[in-house]
Parts: sequence; C-alpha cells; structure tokens
Amino acid sequence: QVQLVESGGGSVQAGGTLRLSCAASGRTFGSSYAMGWFRQAPGEEREFVARITWNLGTRTADSVKGRYTISRDNAKNTVYLQMNSLKPEDTADYYCAADPDYGGTEGRSYRYWGQGTQVTVSL
Repeated sequence: QVQLVESGGGSVQAGGTLRLSCAASGRTFGSSYAMGWFRQAPGEEREFVARITWNLGTRTADSVKGRYTISRDNAKNTVYLQMNSLKPEDTADYYCAADPDYGGTEGRSYRYWGQGTQVTVSL
C-alpha cells in the first residue's frame, strides 16, 4: 500500500502563491512512480492539473500552464505543486495521486490518492 498526505493548502488573495506538498510513504512506493495533481471545485468534476514521471517528464493542464510547476524530490518521496498568480477559479480541493506506471492525465489511471488539501483564492 501507498499513503499520500497533502499539505500546504490555504486561503490567499488573487495573484498570490502557494506551494502544495505531497509526502508519499509505504512499503511498495518507489521513485519510479508517476505522481499527479488533480483538483475538484465545488459542484465540478475532478480535473487534471499536472503530472511528473519518474524521469522528471512533466505535463501541465492548459488552464494552469505558465502559473503552476510540478516537481519532485525522490530522496524525500515528496512531490510539489508551486502555484503562482493564483486566480479565484483556482479555488478547489487539490489531490495528490500516485501510480506505479505511467499515470497520465486521467484520474482513473492512478492507483493511490491522498485526502486532499483545500485552496481558496479570493479577490
């Protein structure tokens, strides 16, 4: 099993920054896992935000491209999501996900999920 714990969420004003962290643990977790971030706003479906592979290949959703950056520290089993120039429409619960294979942009591709951390952006 793999456990994922997100942190770093909070309330900020538009234009502000936050950095989310996701700490992974578990006997089967390894640096080869693909890691992803998804978000879900109230009343909306979950959407892909960003993904990073074991060899640091990244993909970012168009809606956050240029503002969000995903990274990972394999020595710490932690993945980060740096969020800059935040907008009110970025308000959502953000979830970390892990998959032993490719991961991808679809939530169903990920085997493990964290509990989420809330991000609120106000004007």
